[in-house]
Amino acid sequence: MHDKKKYKAKEVFIPGGQPTMTYNSRSKLNLEEKLADVKEYHNKLVMMTGHTKLGKTVLTRKVFPKDKTVWLDGGSVSSEEGLWLEIVRQLGIYIDETVSKSKNKKTQGEIKGEAKGQLMLAFELGGKASVSQAIKEGESKTQSRKGDPKTSAIKYLKESKTPLIIDDFHYIDRNQQAKLVRVVKSLIFEGLPVVFITIPHRRFDAMKVEREMTGRIDNITVPHWEIEELIEIPKSGFKALNVDVTLKVAKKLAEESIGSPHLMQDFCRELCNTNDIEETLDDKIVIDSIDDQIFRHVAQNTGRVIFDKLSRGPTARKDRLQRELRNGEPTDIYGLTLHALADLKPGLDKIEYEAIRTAIKRVSAQSPPQGNEITRVLDRMSEIATSDESSTPVIEWDKEEGVLYVTDPFFAFYLRWGKMD
Repeated sequence: MHDKKKYKAKEVFIPGGQPTMTYNSRSKLNLEEKLADVKEYHNKLVMMTGHTKLGKTVLTRKVFPKDKTVWLDGGSVSSEEGLWLEIVRQLGIYIDETVSKSKNKKTQGEIKGEAKGQLMLAFELGGKASVSQAIKEGESKTQSRKGDPKTSAIKYLKESKTPLIIDDFHYIDRNQQAKLVRVVKSLIFEGLPVVFITIPHRRFDAMKVEREMTGRIDNITVPHWEIEELIEIPKSGFKALNVDVTLKVAKKLAEESIGSPHLMQDFCRELCNTNDIEETLDDKIVIDSIDDQIFRHVAQNTGRVIFDKLSRGPTARKDRLQRELRNGEPTDIYGLTLHALADLKPGLDKIEYEAIRTAIKRVSAQSPPQGNEITRVLDRMSEIATSDESSTPVIEWDKEEGVLYVTDPFFAFYLRWGKMD
C-alpha cells in the first residue's frame, strides 16, 4: 500500500462542494446529456428543478463550469441594478471608458506606462475605466463613452453567447423575476444558453411572471436519489481511502439520506471522523457496523439552528399558552406543531393540513388548538423560514391549497434524529 496515492478524507467526501472522486453522473437518467444539449442553440429557457441538496448545482457546474459561464445566486440578488452589475463584473467588460490624448512618448492619464502598440484596458464597475492605445510613438488616441450595466451586459451576452446560469431562481423577488425573464427571452431567441435552477413547486415561476414564455421552457427534473445511486458514494470514496465498508452499512447510510447525496457526503465524512480516518490508510480496515450517534451528530450540526428559530416562533408580546405533550413535557403551540411534524417523519414531501392536524392530536395530551390557530402558526413558521439566511426556505406553507411543503432534507432529517427540546 505504500506506493498507492494517498487522498485526504476531506477531499474525497465533500458535503456542499463539488465532488470529484465521489461524483455520480446518474448515467441512466441522461441528465448530463440533456443539459449539454442546451449549449447548441436550444432556443428555450431551461428550468433545472429538484429539491434542495439533490445535486442540481453540482450537475450544472459539471456541464457549465463557473469559469466559462455567468453564474448568479438568486439569494444574493437584491436589486435589478445589482444583478446587471454582477453580470458585467463576471463578463469582465467595462461600462465607462475614458482616454486622454497626448503627444508625449509615454501615455498620460489614469493608466501609465509604455503601451508598446498594445491596447491596455482597466475595468471597474460603477466607476471609471480607462483605455489607452499607442497609435504611434509619442501619440495616444482618446475616446469617451457612457453606458449602463444592463445595456452592456445584454450586448456582450448576445455577442459572446456566454451561458447564463441562475441558481435558486425561486429566491429572487417576483418583480425582479419578471424583469429578468423579459430580458432573457430575446437572448434565448438569439441562441444564448440560459438555465434557471429552482425547486419543484416553483418551476412555473417563469411562466407566471411572463406568459409569453409558454412553450419556450424546457424542464429537466433531478429526482431523489435511489438507494443504489447513493451507495455508489461510500463505495467509491472509501475505496480511495483503502477502507472496506460493508453493503449493510452503506445501505443504512443510504436509507437515512432521504434521497440526498449531500446528506450521504455528510454521513461518510462523519464516519471517517469517528474511525480516525484522515487520509488513505496503509493497511485496509473494514467497517461493518454503524452507531446511531453519527446520525444524531449530523442532525445537530445541520438542522438545529433553523429548528430553534421555528420553535421560538415570532417575538411574542406576551407569554404563550403552555400545552402538555403526551410524553408529559410542556411546550407552546410552535413546539407542539414541530413535534407533530416529527411524528409524521416526513421526507421531502408535501403534507396536507388534515395530516398535520391529526398528528397534533396524536402528540398532544389535551385538546388540540383550533384550526385557525394551527394555520396561523404554519403561516408564521413559513415566514420565519423565508426570512432565514439560507437560499431556500426549509418549509413553505401554501395557504390556498392547505399544503405544507418540506423542501430541505436537512430539516426533514432533523425531525427524525434531532433533539426536540
